[in-house]
Amino acid sequence: MTDSTLTKISPHEAIFSLDIGTKSVVGIIAKKEDEKFMVIDVEMMEYSSRAMYDGQIHDIDKVAQVAKKVKEKLENRLGFKLTRVAIAAAGRALKTCRVQVSREIDSTKEIEQGTINSLEIEGIQKAQEMLDNKISSKDTKYYCVGYTVVNYYLDDNMITSLKGHRGDKIQADILATFLPHIVVDSLYSVMNKIGLEVIHLTLEPIAAIHVAIPPKLRLLNLALVDIGAGTSDIAITQDGTVVSYAMASIAGDEITEAIAKEFLLDFDTAERLKVELNKKDSHTFEDIVGIPYTMTTEEIVDKIAPVIEKLAFEIAEKVIQYNGKSPSAVFCIGGGSQIPTLTKYLADKLGLRPERVAIRGTEIIENIEFLCKQLEGPEFITPIGIGIISVKDGDDNFIEISVNEELIKLFNTKKLFVSDALIRAGINAKRLIARRGKNLNIYINGQIKTIKGSFGEPAKIYLNGKLSSLDEEINHKDQIKIEWAIDGVDASISLKDLIKDINSINFNGLDIHLMNKLLVNGKEVPMDYKIMDGDHITFEEIHTVEELLKRFNVDYQKTIVRVNGVEVEKAYRLKHKDEIVTLDRKAAVSVNENKVENNKIKVSINGQAIEIPKKNRELIFVDIFDYFDFDRTKVKGILIMKLNGKKVGYTDPIKNGDDIEIYWKNN
Repeated sequence: MTDSTLTKISPHEAIFSLDIGTKSVVGIIAKKEDEKFMVIDVEMMEYSSRAMYDGQIHDIDKVAQVAKKVKEKLENRLGFKLTRVAIAAAGRALKTCRVQVSREIDSTKEIEQGTINSLEIEGIQKAQEMLDNKISSKDTKYYCVGYTVVNYYLDDNMITSLKGHRGDKIQADILATFLPHIVVDSLYSVMNKIGLEVIHLTLEPIAAIHVAIPPKLRLLNLALVDIGAGTSDIAITQDGTVVSYAMASIAGDEITEAIAKEFLLDFDTAERLKVELNKKDSHTFEDIVGIPYTMTTEEIVDKIAPVIEKLAFEIAEKVIQYNGKSPSAVFCIGGGSQIPTLTKYLADKLGLRPERVAIRGTEIIENIEFLCKQLEGPEFITPIGIGIISVKDGDDNFIEISVNEELIKLFNTKKLFVSDALIRAGINAKRLIARRGKNLNIYINGQIKTIKGSFGEPAKIYLNGKLSSLDEEINHKDQIKIEWAIDGVDASISLKDLIKDINSINFNGLDIHLMNKLLVNGKEVPMDYKIMDGDHITFEEIHTVEELLKRFNVDYQKTIVRVNGVEVEKAYRLKHKDEIVTLDRKAAVSVNENKVENNKIKVSINGQAIEIPKKNRELIFVDIFDYFDFDRTKVKGILIMKLNGKKVGYTDPIKNGDDIEIYWKNN
């Protein structure tokens, strides 16, 4: 790069991005000119000793020293200080958990999107709990940066979409991805140590996808595989965003080790040979004992083919595991992606055509121009992507949202919705959907019966004062307020209400149900007894006049039975609301044979004198209820009936001067 090139950029237009890698730090200076991303200068420096492991900074001072040297070299050539920077967190630092969540729902209502979103939030929170339990260090905190629903289920059957359906139970298999706070914190610590303000933070897979996969392709189900030295990081795209992440713990170093073992080379020599495999057709080298080799690339690759195939197999296995199937295509980046035959094996393992597994280098980046030596190869996709995505997204790498007056920050890597804010705020999804009241499961004559609890009221979510939903998009400074769901009432019923639907009749003025020997768990209980879960209710059903008379110890041979005013036989089958009156046969005959001179008889009922008109039959005890006000419809205990101090039945005759007592006795 010439000095004249450097004079073409001023401090206020300089875009400075740093890629803090596992083995090195890459710094890029660029500027935006119209629609083009102009790369002005580049500096790369390796660590003298290991300072990072799998994307996590372990030695902040060592990383800061190298990053500072990269920064200073760029500053010296630019002629001004760099104060602002764009960075990325390593995808390999992410953790992924898969969970299944389920919920009972109201089968009479269509499933709404809010219910689905709430189920997904519950899954993410369950995944968070699982992750927290797995992590040995309780100081490491994670938060969700993306998730995907692998499968939905309705009443235990897999279904593509739940919305609009009806059923009793919904389920979801959810794959949630979390970023440890320490990754972000350590990156910020390094930047603070070297005097840089972070103006944009993204994830490495997102930065890579931004430049490796054009926007028109991002709606497709694609996999981006970044094959580094120690790990192969995988990101899955769908519907325009990164939906899940994975990592295969095998990468370029495995190939280097295989070459070293096969040809008896030290690691550095094997690494150089590996890098040259995709650059030259013939290679000359010596092993550690001085034996010279001259071999073609094809010959070397054939010797280590099993290891290359193993690398492809493990990557393919992870892609399918986290995507649920083979994607439409795979894009490979990173230095390790250049290993000959790797993409062919990967296509075979995924069942894709070879052209659908492609290596992406800097040449595919749209609207980019190099004013310095051009960076070539897939290993520079991520460093350039960090700078480009910072220009696209501007400074809004975090947005601030208020949830029930508590301020939270969200990592702004995609479209964000109310549900994302609630997840970040730690809102319990169970408080958003009303819990149905508990059911009562009881047994009636051996048959199970479920008395359902009532449905409650779902939560109300307000976004900036307006009634909203979980899938409403949110922006910086938005305010969310939640009125929590109100749970339904548990099922509750008394014995009296439980049997009210059983057929009833009026027998000699008394309303009764057509049942006998009503027991709860084998015992007699009062009618106001509150039914308990698991209770066994038993009774004998009364079907005929004969069975009814047996219940009240009435001899059919001595009795005339009238149903709704018509005399019937003992085999008559009783119906709901029948009115039954019984008469003593002899008394009825006697009345018909003898004329009665007086028109009324006088009796004392509970000390009150009552006159009862005579009929064309003998008067019986039940007749008193036509002339004496006594409510028998509301049971208040045991009904006591006495005639001249003795117990009496409904059909016993009464005569002039009788003393009658009738009252309820408490149990």
